[in-house]
Amino acid sequence: MATDVLEPHPLVRLLDKPAHTFTVDDLVRAVEELGLEQVNLRYVGGDGRLKTIAFPITSREHLVGVLARGERVDGSSIFPGAATEASDVYIVPRHRTAFLNPFGERRSLDVLCSFYDQDGQPLSYAREQVVRRAADALVRETGLVLEAFGELEYYLVGEPDRVFPVEEERGYQESAPFSKGQRVREQVLGHLSSMGVRLKYAHGEVGNILEEHRQLVQHEIELWPVPVEQAADALVLAKWVVREVAASHGLEVTFAPSVSPDGAGSGLHVHSRLVRDDASAIVDDGLNDTGRRLIAGYLTHAKALTAFGNTVPTSYLRFTDGDESPEGISWGETDRTGLVRVPLAWTGDVLPDMIAHANPGTPESDVPSHEPAVHPQTIELRLGDGSADVHLLLAGMAVAARVGLADPDALEKAERLGTDAHRRFEQLPTSCEESADELEKQRKVFEADGVFPASLVDQVLEELRAAGGAKLMKKVAKDEEARSDLVRRYWHVG
Repeated sequence: MATDVLEPHPLVRLLDKPAHTFTVDDLVRAVEELGLEQVNLRYVGGDGRLKTIAFPITSREHLVGVLARGERVDGSSIFPGAATEASDVYIVPRHRTAFLNPFGERRSLDVLCSFYDQDGQPLSYAREQVVRRAADALVRETGLVLEAFGELEYYLVGEPDRVFPVEEERGYQESAPFSKGQRVREQVLGHLSSMGVRLKYAHGEVGNILEEHRQLVQHEIELWPVPVEQAADALVLAKWVVREVAASHGLEVTFAPSVSPDGAGSGLHVHSRLVRDDASAIVDDGLNDTGRRLIAGYLTHAKALTAFGNTVPTSYLRFTDGDESPEGISWGETDRTGLVRVPLAWTGDVLPDMIAHANPGTPESDVPSHEPAVHPQTIELRLGDGSADVHLLLAGMAVAARVGLADPDALEKAERLGTDAHRRFEQLPTSCEESADELEKQRKVFEADGVFPASLVDQVLEELRAAGGAKLMKKVAKDEEARSDLVRRYWHVG
């Protein structure tokens, strides 16, 4: 194949083949030709963060062994609740995920891994295996692939600027020099693109917060729709890269859902669409019944999904603080008050007129002659935040999608839960403990077909209940110092 000259992934350019076809031999060739000195096997632990085992390259035989077989690790140190008497598990590289590490002291090849148990079977409670089972079950039952991407919001924290100071709550798509952190954003985009993470764009977000000795400036990265397994990995990688780049600039970064009572919190809105045979299944002339069934699935399971998408007490502060936080379990087209939104999408009907008006005299050749390969319409679930266990959240969304598609009452539910119905809608949980209660009510839905192991659901419930309930939330609502302590405690979530 002839690789696109604009392809940013250096391994794709070097090997002249798409990443999903990478083999061990391909990666060995890349190590040899690029003079790499180290291989890092990366995996997502029970806390949702990226972990690393570093292997110095000592010979070709050693390199082949690491890339082909992976390694044995201690599962009880990775996953809470794993039995210590049978804790050895395997991590096996997924060659398609390989990228050049942009940060380390030594030039390294990094590869994401999957977990397997002592019998060589997929480790049931490993994050990447849960989301893979959820995606496979959806395809098996419906023939549809769930694609998704996240809007990753975060704050950069540093000393206040005296020159062109930021204006509070005026950061949306602001430009330098008024926007602070544009260089960080641009470097993050460059690194992620070269790692094979597909992106749409990045920009400044609304949140600008000025305090006596520091300023907090909010940013957002919007990724590209890919199958949910890849979407989850992309979000974990994006958080890692943001933290590394921010640290290199001497800045602190936080993905915390609530950072101050005086400014916007950080969400993790997830867009999704259903695809069959490389075509969108959720639109015809507009949003179709499949799209409405998908929405009904999300809304019906929204309370339980908070157990994966809103995992710390400050998640529930964000629901009450934010001007654009969901006001109820409802949905609307372009409406930002509901939990689910159907955002504006490009359509062939209006695009030519807009291009011609913006560019008088434009030749017809400048107007796209065909629609994108997959219609760009998505459905946005505005539930999660920076504390989300993204693999479990996306797995839960795939489960909710499958149930919604099979529910004979789904279209009636979608009609009843639309924001134009002008009714009082149910509210999301108000604490971690309440979120746990909602998951427990619906746990059989998530455990069906072995997607979520019962032991994993038990662990999620235990952690949520330990984080606190209504009593804690009432205290921090009245006590400013207690609230500040809580925010700082969960400052580096996710």
